Amino acid sequence: MRRAVVAAYRARLLFFATAVLLLAAGEFTRWLAPDSVFPAVAGLLILLTLVSGALLVLLGRRCLPQHASRVVTSPVEGRWLALNSPASRVPSHGVRAYGQAYAIDLVAEPPGRPRPSFGSGASMRPPSDYPAFGEPVMAMIDGTVVRASGWRRDHRSRSSLLAVVYMMVEGALRELGGPGFIVGNHVVIRGADGTHAVVAHLQRGSVAVRRGESVRAGEVIGRCGNSGNSSEPHVHAHLMDRASFMFAVGLPMAFRGITLDDEVVDGLPENERHLTAPRCLSTPSR
Repeated sequence: MRRAVVAAYRARLLFFATAVLLLAAGEFTRWLAPDSVFPAVAGLLILLTLVSGALLVLLGRRCLPQHASRVVTSPVEGRWLALNSPASRVPSHGVRAYGQAYAIDLVAEPPGRPRPSFGSGASMRPPSDYPAFGEPVMAMIDGTVVRASGWRRDHRSRSSLLAVVYMMVEGALRELGGPGFIVGNHVVIRGADGTHAVVAHLQRGSVAVRRGESVRAGEVIGRCGNSGNSSEPHVHAHLMDRASFMFAVGLPMAFRGITLDDEVVDGLPENERHLTAPRCLSTPSR
């Protein structure tokens, strides 16, 4: 029974996608054939689907196995600020979809290179205005590349209140295209133990690995960009237990040997706190 609940929980996004499709089909049928009973049937099915999906979201995660944090290599080097960190709350991004329950967002704030502040200047700055843009991104674990996508464009920042509202509407439309349009350019690496490490929002054309290639932790696999559902150039990183964003469950992690408050630790910074990651002995990008 527990396995069945977990399997259904993994497919919870399909319940909501089915509800959207039924709604669209019902409205189309209502316009095309006003006397059809299908819209009424579709309405009942939508209700049942939404209730089932909501119950899975609320109850299904309680059946998930507990995992200890895996210590991985930081995907960035230097001084970075943490946003949406699982050290502050779980799920860190407010949702567990796409395996990102324990995801973290990192924005570069190197000494002497100030990051544009929110609400100052243009509402949609070019990504090159941010020190994170173009910075190297490293593999977090040894393993095999199972996903590598790098064709999506780097859009401008969303650096005002109005621009963020626009991003929320934009994000809803991106959801219709599937996870790839949310995470943007990305690389997923499968480790020997079945853990899958994700880095996302990479710069267009910077992905330096291909599916099937073996990589080592610390190897440069791309560069920080502003692709997908992103308000400014940053690195999104998380671990999950499947290669598929649609069916994966997030796994906790800690970065190896980072500096927090002048102390070297294995861990993650809380929101609005900085980490300093050592320079990796990385393989040059290919």
